[in-house]
Amino acid sequence: MKSTPIIVILVAIATTGAGSPSVEGLPPAGSRVTGIVVDAEGPVEGATVRVQATVNETLTNAEGKFVLPGLAGGETVTLSAWKQDYYCSLIREVAATTGPLLIRLERYQTSDNPAYAWIPPYGDKSCSTCHPAVAALWAKGAHSRSVKNSRFLSMYNGTDVEGNRSPPTRRRFAKDYGSVPLLPDPRLPYFGPGFKLDFPDIAGNCASCHIPGAAVDAPYGTDPNRVAGADVNGIHCDYCHKIATVLLDHATGEPYPNRPGVLSQDIRRPFLEGPASPQLFFGTLDDPNAESGDACLPLLSQSRFCAPCHFASFWGVPVYNSFGEWSASPYSDPLTGKTCQQCHMPSPSILEGKALTNLAPGNGGLEREPAAIHAHSDLGASDDEFLRDAISLRASASKERDHVEVMVTVKNEKAGHHYPTDSPLRHLLLVVEAKDRTGAALDQVGGSKLPLWAGVGDASRGYVAGLPGQAYAKILEESWTGISPTGAYWNSVRVVSDNRLAALASDTTSYTFRQPAAGDAQVTVTLLFRRAYIALMDWKGWDTPDIVLAKEILHVPR
Repeated sequence: MKSTPIIVILVAIATTGAGSPSVEGLPPAGSRVTGIVVDAEGPVEGATVRVQATVNETLTNAEGKFVLPGLAGGETVTLSAWKQDYYCSLIREVAATTGPLLIRLERYQTSDNPAYAWIPPYGDKSCSTCHPAVAALWAKGAHSRSVKNSRFLSMYNGTDVEGNRSPPTRRRFAKDYGSVPLLPDPRLPYFGPGFKLDFPDIAGNCASCHIPGAAVDAPYGTDPNRVAGADVNGIHCDYCHKIATVLLDHATGEPYPNRPGVLSQDIRRPFLEGPASPQLFFGTLDDPNAESGDACLPLLSQSRFCAPCHFASFWGVPVYNSFGEWSASPYSDPLTGKTCQQCHMPSPSILEGKALTNLAPGNGGLEREPAAIHAHSDLGASDDEFLRDAISLRASASKERDHVEVMVTVKNEKAGHHYPTDSPLRHLLLVVEAKDRTGAALDQVGGSKLPLWAGVGDASRGYVAGLPGQAYAKILEESWTGISPTGAYWNSVRVVSDNRLAALASDTTSYTFRQPAAGDAQVTVTLLFRRAYIALMDWKGWDTPDIVLAKEILHVPR
């Protein structure tokens, strides 16, 4: 999309007189460049001036002046200038002998344009036109599937993946409350819960996080089944790069109650009608090579950027809270911790085994150090190896008189929030199996067993209720129907229990089995990640196999 370039003026400033930068004690003139940065109101203090795509930078002083050393004789470079709330500016073909320089910065808009049409991630005149590798990485992540995700849509609509729909929710009248839901009729076919079964006359606010580009103008009126244009791609590039700030409660550092997603974001869609109206893309670089439209925004590298869609309460009960869990963890320490982006959008950015060094190859992009380019694949629960890397399992087994004793420790090693986090459907299942030499299970005489909601039936097919082990989950119960565990948190719910592993926390459990009558014992300890409760998966027809996070096989001599 073309726009009129921001005018950057390159002129010579007199080298003598009150307006000239002081050069006392500075490197020789042949290795430095001097100048002043101004805006429409005069000199700009604290602007970053950089030799493009390098770490050679300086800040302007109170008079807007700068001195940038480190230029080799005869070298020609491009200088960038930027400050918060301004577009980035460039001056090309600058040498140490050039100058002093005058660089003008232009503030970007403070208002939003609802008439703006989002740029799609793919297709003609799309984000991938200039940034093919970045778009390809984004397409691998969950953000690109936030609308198309069959689990999301079937939960929203109250259907299975084939489109079969559960009966509308039956209701009764409760004194002092009004209409409340009843249990599903057991005589009728049932395909699981759905928001639209309980609230058929409203769209809800699911789109405020799942489809923010469509919901920004209608956070309570956007039906995920009816989005079009760029918004069919879910949380797309153009939307995230138009977020100017997030709105958090100063007292808590978290989003205000009942304001998920777009309700806690300030969006700046540009006005492109006039010849002097540039695009506006926020990014993490203060020296992009575009002639206009780019602005550096440090917020994009801060955890608070993620807060609006990763902190949400319903009916006063916190349901999605990875940001709050991070805030309460050691990872939020500004000196020793890590941001969300450092784990979920790490650099270097790897595509097909190679680190990206250019954001827009062949389209004006610059060669950069790989560490300067953040991954856009938003690593998370959709990446099996990422899940495995964050958790550890240690198990030991020994013979104690006529018993086999097993000790298991599960630790959240690297996740900067609870493990698992966000969706209350996610949980861990620790399965401990002790068998004799014939493969027969040993009698369990001590230790916990997996709960009924882990599935009653064939253990080889994932129905592991009653087996020795431990479940780690945040269990919600619907207030009126008593259904538990539930993912229908759009209804009034309460937290029954929550034993998920906080950041850096561990949990040790022990199990006792009768020793086999003859021969050695074999103990198999398996830690599983399950995306949803097995009964719900059966109703919905979700094909979501368990992920084996870790497994240990131990031999116990008789």
